[in-house]
Amino acid sequence: MTDASSDPGIPDHRSAPRYLWWLVTSQRRRIAAGALFGSAWMLCLALPPYLLSRAIDDGLEPGRWTALVGWVAALVGVGVLNAWLAIMRHRTMTRVRIDASFRSVQVVVRHATRLGGALQRKVTAGEVVTIGFGDVGVIAQTLTITGPGVGAVLVYVAVAALLLTVSPLLAVVVLLGVPLLAVLVGPLLGRLQGIEAAYREQQGSLAARFGDIVGGLRVLNGIGGKEVYADRYRRDSQALRAEGYRVGTVTSWIQALGVGLPTLFLGAVTWLAARMATQGDMTVGELVAVYGYTAVLVVPVSFFIEGGYDLTRGLVAARRVVRFLALQPDAPDKEPTSRGPEGPAVLRDPETRVEVVPGRMTALVSARPAESAAVIDRLGRFAGSAATWGDIRLDEIDLTQVRRRILVADNAADLFAGPLREVICADREVDEDTIARGVHAAVAQDIVRGLPRGLDSPVEAQGRNLSGGQRQRVRLVRALLADPEVLLAVEPTSALDAHTEAAVATRLRIARSGRTTVVTSTSPLLLDQADTVHYLVDGAVAAVGTHRELLDRRPDYRHLVSRGTEDEGPGRTNAEATGGTLSRQEAAQ
Repeated sequence: MTDASSDPGIPDHRSAPRYLWWLVTSQRRRIAAGALFGSAWMLCLALPPYLLSRAIDDGLEPGRWTALVGWVAALVGVGVLNAWLAIMRHRTMTRVRIDASFRSVQVVVRHATRLGGALQRKVTAGEVVTIGFGDVGVIAQTLTITGPGVGAVLVYVAVAALLLTVSPLLAVVVLLGVPLLAVLVGPLLGRLQGIEAAYREQQGSLAARFGDIVGGLRVLNGIGGKEVYADRYRRDSQALRAEGYRVGTVTSWIQALGVGLPTLFLGAVTWLAARMATQGDMTVGELVAVYGYTAVLVVPVSFFIEGGYDLTRGLVAARRVVRFLALQPDAPDKEPTSRGPEGPAVLRDPETRVEVVPGRMTALVSARPAESAAVIDRLGRFAGSAATWGDIRLDEIDLTQVRRRILVADNAADLFAGPLREVICADREVDEDTIARGVHAAVAQDIVRGLPRGLDSPVEAQGRNLSGGQRQRVRLVRALLADPEVLLAVEPTSALDAHTEAAVATRLRIARSGRTTVVTSTSPLLLDQADTVHYLVDGAVAAVGTHRELLDRRPDYRHLVSRGTEDEGPGRTNAEATGGTLSRQEAAQ
């Protein structure tokens, strides 16, 4: 049995049943113990009717008080034993459920991490949340049927055998009646599986829409689109509620049959036994025993119905988990053959012919931001490509080394809830002077001063208590404090005003002096700080040079970075060419 707290193992995600079986085999001993306790508990449920019949026939009816006391003592002992078995069964199956839940959460989180940047392109956030909080719990509950499941079968066989010693007719009724009850419920279980799957799909979509509304609430308020999205959410939630009613209808029938059918079965068997007792074909003690056996049989029969219900829901949930685990990252995993170059080396993207010289600041400019962002994804190994680092292909380097040495800083990267200090430092130990330098480089001193407790002030999830520009600067501080060998920043100043952007551009160059830095931007304030600018047209490098050189050589480049203002000639001043509002000395301060 593997320890889910350290290593969840490799899941079998070829199908939903195989995934459930993998969870079972991952904790074989615990499952076996649960089945043992469950079987012993259910078998002991069948003993009191037998002991009670012996107490009546051997003690009470003939007046043999010694025998009566002995059988009653045995009855009490079985009751105590069964109570202990029930406690152990419940305790063991609770551990099974927790292990299965934790193991599933781990494999889902691990796979989400493996998907990396491809995650948001392949599945919605709502789908992941629904899997992590809903489906995982349903799957864990399904595994609890393994404990009493074996015991239910054993009790079914044992009761039939005991009834055979009393009446072959009653034994036949039991042997045929129990499977018949399962057949009656079968169509409902099949219908439940279909509507439960539809309900789960709608639930995931609705969760994703809710997340979109919350995440873009400020923008929606600004453009007046909040009511439109709210109406869509309202319609979808009503549709989900209607689907939930359909699920509830089938579920209520299954649960009603789970109680009603065993009761009707008990009545039928008891009626037959009573007729036989009045005809003298069985004793009073045997009649009591038959009633007790059949009453005990209600437990496994109810379990068969409820277990079928749990299994149906578990298969639906497991199918969603399996579908998620089947997603592949954009850059398929390869067996690493290298730990990467020993020192600074050139990063190359053959697809666009971009070359990033180590120790310098490089800028990527494109009229279509997605083109330059795609280059970053390839150079950061978040998308499959033939990109190289030195003479080594990136996909041949140990991914751990790539992530440790190359950092992709997306301007929409998540900000987790917690004190500002933890948000920008993550799990690293960073001294106060280093933090101060990072905050200064990102021009984020006003953010720290404006919060009630400075660096110890709480930041809400996704930085909801910060403005767009503040969130962007906090992300930049986090990237700078990570101090990677190679920093790939996507639009690091897009949400900043010109004054702040000029300061950030200058300080970023100083903070990353001698380190490899790549930025994507069309801002002249930032481009003027770059050592080399790659101008991309139609997915390929059209020109390479400094910002000023490209302004002189490429009218289309000049028009793009001037943000639609009138064309300026080659003889424009430095301030006009860069759009700068601060001198380098002012920005550095």
